[in-house]
Amino acid sequence: MIITEEPLSADLLIQKVSNPHAGAVLTFVGTVREFTRGRRTVHLEYEAYAPMAIKKMKQITEEISTRWPSARVAMAHRVGRLDIEEISVIIAVATPHRDEAFAAGRYAIERLKAIVPIWKKEKWEDGSEWIGHQQGPWNPMASPETDADPSSGKEQSR
Repeated sequence: MIITEEPLSADLLIQKVSNPHAGAVLTFVGTVREFTRGRRTVHLEYEAYAPMAIKKMKQITEEISTRWPSARVAMAHRVGRLDIEEISVIIAVATPHRDEAFAAGRYAIERLKAIVPIWKKEKWEDGSEWIGHQQGPWNPMASPETDADPSSGKEQSR
């Protein structure tokens, strides 16, 4: 598990999970996109509470090993300023078969977004900013299974 200000490497994470029993290695790479909901993004700034983020990433790998016992998982998230097209997150999953790799990889990124204390500030072309987790206004009282729907102002289930 890695939290860093340095550029991320998919090759490094693939090396961490590769093993003789793996018939599939899935790599998810999240990048900074230029447009979000019709607004042009100039750059993002990520912050993390690194000790807790690492702890939560380890928790996710433990959850994955319970559901997919033969899976090996590595995760890395970048913090600091990231420009358009830069890599913000990488997850690598190795399993004996591809279906497990896809399922475990999807599980890993969704859980990371839900429970790992990483926040981003999105700086838009017009100078305005948005701070949060890209799923609407943060509600500390909401369970991880709900999101705020910014268009309605109401909570909705995932």
